[in-house]
Amino acid sequence: MMQPIRVLISGASIAGPALAYWLHRYGFEVTIIERAPTLRPGGYAVDIRGAAILVLERMCILDQVRAADTHMTGVYFVNKKGKIKGQMSEASIGNQHGMDIEILREDLSNILYDLTKDKVTYIWGDSITSINESETGVEVQFINRKPQIFDLIIGADGIHSNVRNLTFGEEEQFKRTLGCYISIFNLENYLNLDHCQMFFTVPGKTVGYSANNNTEAKGMFVFQSESLKYDRYNLEEQKNLINNAFKELTGWETPSLLNKLKESSDFYFDEICQIHMPTWSKGRITLVGDAAYCPSPLSGQGSSLALVGAYVLAGELKAAHGDHTKSFISYEKEMRNFVQKNQKIALLTAGGMIEKSNLKIKLRNLMLRFPIVMSTMFKMITKMIAKAANEIELKDY
Repeated sequence: MMQPIRVLISGASIAGPALAYWLHRYGFEVTIIERAPTLRPGGYAVDIRGAAILVLERMCILDQVRAADTHMTGVYFVNKKGKIKGQMSEASIGNQHGMDIEILREDLSNILYDLTKDKVTYIWGDSITSINESETGVEVQFINRKPQIFDLIIGADGIHSNVRNLTFGEEEQFKRTLGCYISIFNLENYLNLDHCQMFFTVPGKTVGYSANNNTEAKGMFVFQSESLKYDRYNLEEQKNLINNAFKELTGWETPSLLNKLKESSDFYFDEICQIHMPTWSKGRITLVGDAAYCPSPLSGQGSSLALVGAYVLAGELKAAHGDHTKSFISYEKEMRNFVQKNQKIALLTAGGMIEKSNLKIKLRNLMLRFPIVMSTMFKMITKMIAKAANEIELKDY
């Protein structure tokens, strides 16, 4: 009897566990390694739409994911005194009501982990230090454990992918910055918001607050900036960068949110950028999700791309009986157009988070007061996003 093909996946967020589910279902032996000691909490809401909904259905978790929908009812734009200057309903922000899902990243991550924890091996608090490929397999060295041999290595380890760095070289060559940074953190719902979001915008900066239950809320800071140098593992240093960017902004809840940020332990900070690569594969190693084709955190499309990418990659590996030379080429062929269309849409939608001038802010608020204008504009945006989200014909593997 043939030995099952051994696959090591780096990253236990969305793409990694989704890929592990399909590979295990197709008879592969899967190990997931994650640098963090446990599942990473936090993060903002992510959207799932188009082809990704079909993937969830085929995984038999669509109802479970739908049940965790945030059910946001509206977005309010306020001025420095907290007065509402414009608003829109959740359904109009590119989401098709009753079809698309908005879910907190950590809720989706938990559902995928529960689905796979008994089927695949999870290694926590460790990371790959080197990858050496031979004719017969790949020797992987780790920080904390003995080297191991695998047949295939897959980087599902996000925008700053360790596997991509080790295999393809420095991140800078693939990164397209959108000139902004974003921070998201948990806090108690002290404004008592109910299933809605509030944004306070000045040129080059946005402060946000959202709540989808009585107790917990998310704070958000987005700001334009030249490239910043900082340690990705030093949270205090990152908090200082945000504080420096916003400390002179006294409008609305900005000072309170900066104070809440100081106390927050559940905290995310990163540059808003996309990853563009000429190829996602090299030998026995390939990439999936943000590691290969991040559309940017503000696009709302990252999780959908990760779920579809995991489905297609696993399916092509199954179709080629584990032959990586065939399957990695067909995976790229199936996904490339879908990825490009969604990255283009992401550039359009991400632009709405930061306004460059007071005039643009006034124009936006003015438009938000005329439901007919807004409704026409949002219908166009929703149509474009829906088209991109369905720009792939999913095979039945």
